[in-house]
Amino acid sequence: MIVKNTMKMILLICFTFLSFFRVSHAMDLDTTSKTSICDATALIQDGMLDYYEGTRYGGTVGMFQSPYYWWHAGEAFGGMLENWFLCENDTYQELLYDALLAQTGSNYDYIPANQTMVEGNDDQGIWGITVMGAVERNFTDPGDDKPGWLAMVQAVFNTMYSRWDSEHCGGGLRWQIFTWNSGYNYKNTVSNACLFQIAARLGRYTGNTTYLEVAEQVFDWLVDVGYVVLNDTANVFDGAEIDTNCTDITKIEWTYNHGIVLGGLAYMYNATNGTGEWETSLTKILNGAKSYFFKDSIMYESACQDYGTCNTDQRTFKSIFSRMLGLTSVLAPFTSDTIDDLIKTSAEAAAKSCDGGTDGHTCGLNWQKETNDGYYGLGEQMSALEVIQNLLIHDRPAPYKESNGGTSKGDANAGMNSSTTNVLQNNLNIKKGDRAGAAIITAIILSVLIGGAVWMLF
Repeated sequence: MIVKNTMKMILLICFTFLSFFRVSHAMDLDTTSKTSICDATALIQDGMLDYYEGTRYGGTVGMFQSPYYWWHAGEAFGGMLENWFLCENDTYQELLYDALLAQTGSNYDYIPANQTMVEGNDDQGIWGITVMGAVERNFTDPGDDKPGWLAMVQAVFNTMYSRWDSEHCGGGLRWQIFTWNSGYNYKNTVSNACLFQIAARLGRYTGNTTYLEVAEQVFDWLVDVGYVVLNDTANVFDGAEIDTNCTDITKIEWTYNHGIVLGGLAYMYNATNGTGEWETSLTKILNGAKSYFFKDSIMYESACQDYGTCNTDQRTFKSIFSRMLGLTSVLAPFTSDTIDDLIKTSAEAAAKSCDGGTDGHTCGLNWQKETNDGYYGLGEQMSALEVIQNLLIHDRPAPYKESNGGTSKGDANAGMNSSTTNVLQNNLNIKKGDRAGAAIITAIILSVLIGGAVWMLF
């Protein structure tokens, strides 16, 4: 018995030592080597897919396991799609294709049946941004008489913009689409920033200037209402209730709000050939991002990270922030000297955090620690993936346009006759641009709202 116990103790000590030895080494990353970067991000993506339902028996294609929401899936696939393009790695091409198509919904507007009662404008907007990435990266368009990715983004734009609410706070989108959801009276920055960016990207891609006019309208509203403050180190606040006419602003700042606004400004700058007003606003927002979200040149979520209070949502925010920094560096080259250094130092730090878990390459939340800080999950994997792969952002072509190689099929009328609940109505006359058709957003369709009310009663 003594011999057996002694052997068990020796084996336990050896196992503990070997486990420590394995996980105490950071992910090997050479920031100058595409092979090294893509090998590292391949490991990180494997870790992301530990949380994916779509390949499990009985799982939902395009969804990640609880506690991750539908919008987290859209955010995650946006990063994986960029990896497909930047690393030219088609390992997950079929998985991405199936996921993006499975969640588009029967009306191809990214309000699928499994989200009909709970989806917010920000949720639809995040998926719209991801699918716009599929457009700009020439990801294989759906076949079998299905709309192209471009048409789906146009459906997202049309349905979102039809909800523009001029009766409260002078404009803007509400957080929620459906009246019965908590937050319906809150107008948040992220929903409007998504609409701003989608409009800017559609305008740049198609050459249709009316999309750019809508983008300008949304951005002007964000500034006028005080959600975006264009001082030298500009603020991007979270939002406000319509009950106070959007005057009692929640002045918390998050990386994803800054990032989506920053990306929209970069697209507007690029689409307007460097118009001065967009350069000025972009410079200020970038200065703010650098000031608020980098410590010793390493990215962090300043509102919660140091306090250990980041929730599941907030632990994903650095992912889309990193993607937007990379796109901005390409679309507005005058920003690259600032952004590229921040991406490099953050990528190096993120890689050092990827030394946790039983696999030895699970990523953490706090990149300043230079090792895994005990946090792990989909958000930590997503964030490390995006900041590391953006080391390659200048090695591949800039986002395509229809005029220089973009191939996705569009439909300016997409989403017009959707049964999606449009609680509000906005009529938009889209003029014919150089490369896009015209469209008029139609009246509200209330069938789902009525159906939802009946559902709630019974």
